[in-house]
Amino acid sequence: MDAGSDEPAITSSSREKPANTARPTPGRNEATMTDDELRRQVAAELTWDPRVDSEMIDVSADSGMVTLRGTVDSLRQKRAGSKAASRVRGVMRVANELRVQIPRTDLRNDDDLRGDVLEALMLDSSVPMSVDARARDGTVTLTGTTQWHFQREAAESRTADVPGVVCIHNAITLAHTDAGDASDKGIAIMAAFRRDALLETNGLSVETFSGGLVILAGTVPSWVAHDHAVAAAWCAPGVTQVDDQIRVESTR
Repeated sequence: MDAGSDEPAITSSSREKPANTARPTPGRNEATMTDDELRRQVAAELTWDPRVDSEMIDVSADSGMVTLRGTVDSLRQKRAGSKAASRVRGVMRVANELRVQIPRTDLRNDDDLRGDVLEALMLDSSVPMSVDARARDGTVTLTGTTQWHFQREAAESRTADVPGVVCIHNAITLAHTDAGDASDKGIAIMAAFRRDALLETNGLSVETFSGGLVILAGTVPSWVAHDHAVAAAWCAPGVTQVDDQIRVESTR
């Protein structure tokens, strides 16, 4: 909506919730899942994911908040741990406290690490040549400008895969483009929500402003659904900032 409007740009539309055809896990009652049960479910997902070295990760759970602790040998492992935990039903937030300890064989000086990162970025066709990087003591700062958020995410994801990277500061900015009326943008985002199999539009609201700001609010049942909603908003042309106020309210 326009900043001075008294009415929301988008009004949520309800729809009948589709039937869940997945088979329930025997003996599992989500409404009474304890912290220990949630912890075990997350630990099982970490073990299930071949990209995660679960033996190095300790999991704790408290009222839907899952905390990961331990030491992993790459930033890629750390990020994969967060993604795996967030997929588990009942998880409302993930606190990733994993520490990255790079093996000696993967250690790089700053110039070599920057060179490796730039080479990796060049090999990804979705990352424009306008993206640059600098490195210091394993921390890589990405700079430059992209047109789309997915390009900014691609640069960060590709950098995380480079051996020797401990941490990433993503300072890439989005180029502002004139994408038409802000209210039309909100309508398009809500339409994307309705197309998504994981989202119920009656639980979400969208506000759009000139300048590229989008505010998302409401509730979703899982962190995966949350990520789908945020990703859909970033796909709208002209969006340069997403204020994510969506709450995850699991029925665990």
